[in-house]
Amino acid sequence: MPGIKVKDNESFDEAYRRFKKQCDRNLIVTETRARRFFEPMTEVRKKQKINARKKMLKRLYMLRRYESRL
Repeated sequence: MPGIKVKDNESFDEAYRRFKKQCDRNLIVTETRARRFFEPMTEVRKKQKINARKKMLKRLYMLRRYESRL
């Protein structure tokens, strides 16, 4: 759970901004959105497979782009 200590000369807006940044770094919002509805294991595996394919295609694209410059 993120938490911050407000400094003496710090305004509320600055403290709130630091708190939001800390929440983003800890991926709290994305995790709560993912846990909002139950997702069966088949759906999780399907998403992982799609993400792996995207990652592989991106690497292949970058490799071909790099080789074309040589």
